[in-house]
Amino acid sequence: MSFVQATSSHLLDVYKRIPRKLVRGLGSYVYDDEGEAFLDMYGGHAVVSLGHCHPRLVEALRTQLGKLMFYSNSIYLEHQEEAASLIAAQLPAGLDRVFFVNSGAEATENALKVARLATKRVKVLSFGGGFHGRTLGAQAVTGVAKYRGALADAVPGHVFATFGSIDAVADFLRVGDVAAVIVEPIQSLAGVRSASPEFFQELRRLCDAYGTLLIYDELQTGFGRTGSFSFAPRYDVAPDLIAFGKGMGGGFPVAACVVHERLAPSVQAGDLGTTFGGGPLAALAVKTTIEILLEEQIYAKVAAGSQRLMTALAPFPSVLEVRGAGYLLGLKLRGPASKLQAALLGEKVLTGTCDDPAVLRMMPPLTLTDAELEQFVQRFARAESVFHGDL
Repeated sequence: MSFVQATSSHLLDVYKRIPRKLVRGLGSYVYDDEGEAFLDMYGGHAVVSLGHCHPRLVEALRTQLGKLMFYSNSIYLEHQEEAASLIAAQLPAGLDRVFFVNSGAEATENALKVARLATKRVKVLSFGGGFHGRTLGAQAVTGVAKYRGALADAVPGHVFATFGSIDAVADFLRVGDVAAVIVEPIQSLAGVRSASPEFFQELRRLCDAYGTLLIYDELQTGFGRTGSFSFAPRYDVAPDLIAFGKGMGGGFPVAACVVHERLAPSVQAGDLGTTFGGGPLAALAVKTTIEILLEEQIYAKVAAGSQRLMTALAPFPSVLEVRGAGYLLGLKLRGPASKLQAALLGEKVLTGTCDDPAVLRMMPPLTLTDAELEQFVQRFARAESVFHGDL
């Protein structure tokens, strides 16, 4: 079974899809229209943080649907302040101003806009391999060539450094005209790559020295995925702005730009805006997701489960390296990841690939149970034996 593009459809043909139609999900499993169950080790691309249809989240949203589905931000809305307060309470001091939006690309765009408003500079530094979204502004800071494409220079004022190289960063920042540095703490699409603690520490020091703001793109590392609420303040580094998204609503579409309080005066009424961002359903989804993460002690479970998974997968002969943190994991393989992905699909397991053709990505629900983890390892063993035999 392989990924295909549609041959006849009214949908714009921009995705390669598995030729199955999903109709239901529960916990770590999804079900197609023929009733077959798949173990979801991809989590809808790191979105389904609480598993599919977590009963408490479903009930909260069902109740809200019967009360108020939507109103604009022209009036105070229930759950917004509660959700924002819960986010702020999990973050380093000062990161306590939240602007809700609909998608990760919007969160990135608004973080870049706030940085430019606050510094009155235009230039932004990002890193090769970083992926920040497909809207023009987010694409402009994306360091993956195939996603920048013909519109790479449509938004001017962007420069790139080598991820992990602090010398390259220093060369750009000392000129004194860079508004912000934006970085994914773990570059997921590039092959689940990270950098040393010293890199992030020196990045913070350089930004402070040259009046440049530091933006963390935590769309994939945030909301428990790496075993803590946020990558910040890991290594004792706190950014000035954070873009959150993906799993922050437990599967409901919502994202946010978090701004340090000292930057808030730079943003005036009307500078930012969104019609649907932070609506009643979205805000309640965020609030409920954080409550479940805390009450079910999911961070600790992710950290423990991740260690078990990394230990179990490392000895397989076709695995060169296990990368990442928590449930944002990448397997560097001896052959094409797409072939192992197809073999796993044959074992009824969903996984992902990335820009590095030799890296298989796994971003399962954070609620993955010990039994499901063991089941995955068993299915992986069967798929890996086929994959390794074909190398």
